[in-house]
Amino acid sequence: MACVAIIAAAILAQVLTPRELMARTAASMDLQKIIPQNFGTWTLVPSISPVTPTEPEGYVQPDRFSAKIYSQEVARGYSDGRGNIVMLLVAYGPVQNYRLKSHRPEICYTANGFRVSDKYKSQISYRDGANPIKLTRLTTQRETRLEPVSYWMRVGNDIATGPVESQIIRLKYGLRGMIPDGALVRVSTIGLSPEASFALQDKFIRDLLAAIPPEELKFFIGTPG
Repeated sequence: MACVAIIAAAILAQVLTPRELMARTAASMDLQKIIPQNFGTWTLVPSISPVTPTEPEGYVQPDRFSAKIYSQEVARGYSDGRGNIVMLLVAYGPVQNYRLKSHRPEICYTANGFRVSDKYKSQISYRDGANPIKLTRLTTQRETRLEPVSYWMRVGNDIATGPVESQIIRLKYGLRGMIPDGALVRVSTIGLSPEASFALQDKFIRDLLAAIPPEELKFFIGTPG
């Protein structure tokens, strides 16, 4: 009976193993072109370099590992013309399975020497009549650099606000035989209080999504709600 159970489990695992990639046309998108350099009152600041995804100490060959996770990455800084700077990171991964999954900013910032605190879930209404986007907010600090962060992770057509939700979403697609792709969208600010930072970031997110071509919007926000 034990042998039968083992064989049955092995067969079931093989049958339920996801094989169909959702990446489709998203893998051929050029994020450098889709994300505008100037929009609304925001202009590109080439000298700004946001914190980029990395592995905590202890991983072997982090550059090779990270390259498997993200096939495209856009890291930019924007000015609103009033002296305020918002940093944007958009990273795309064609395969978001249990081993290769998007790096959460909590891990990324910690690996870069930041202390992470005050994490909570929120949402933003980016357009009248549209379902709000769920996102996560947190505050990071390294020495005197205070950097509040807002981010969301798209897994397939869904938005995840944490690792448990990400796993549930991946399981949902896995039961359909599909391997979801994913995107990390992150904005952060330096030089402002958390309250002022999050208000500025919300304005930036609304302006950015309003400037994205409608046919490309699903890449960033999936299907909210």
